[in-house]
Amino acid sequence: MQSLVIRRAVPGDAAQLAQLAARTFKDTFAAANSAEDMAKHLAKTYGSAQQGIEIASRDMHTLLVEDAGVAIAYAQLRRDLMPDCVRGHAPIELWRFYVDTPAIGRGVAQRLMAAVNDAALAAGADTLWLGVWEHNARALAFYRKCGFHLVGSHVFVLGSDPQTDLIMQRGIKQNELAG
Repeated sequence: MQSLVIRRAVPGDAAQLAQLAARTFKDTFAAANSAEDMAKHLAKTYGSAQQGIEIASRDMHTLLVEDAGVAIAYAQLRRDLMPDCVRGHAPIELWRFYVDTPAIGRGVAQRLMAAVNDAALAAGADTLWLGVWEHNARALAFYRKCGFHLVGSHVFVLGSDPQTDLIMQRGIKQNELAG
């Protein structure tokens, strides 16, 4: 992974991002959800047109990780309504954070989280928050390792299935995750 590049996504990345996003979401959650709910969610959330809208949004910041020109991970920050349990003067949501299965365990997630931190700082945020499915043990452990702590929960609807996402947050500091 010596050729790893982390950059802001541009409109021309929409199709590539849509494929990566759908694949990583399905790889992460398909085994624990119905095929119908998964198909409904993927169709609504990860099409090329939708990714193009998100990439172009002024309220969203999409980071794409490439290895030798191939997209292997991404993260999206957004300013949106936040749950009452989130504290901070200028919170921003880490809305999506996914690493493709073959790249897991190779340090990609740590580097992407450092880039997320930098992007949040550049956006003027002082608090980073996220929702993570209560049964996603790997993600929960990673976020705790990155300094996030539990502050509440909310409902996330996957297809037609209401599920519980735990809300986690952490402060952001200059160069906190650099290294």
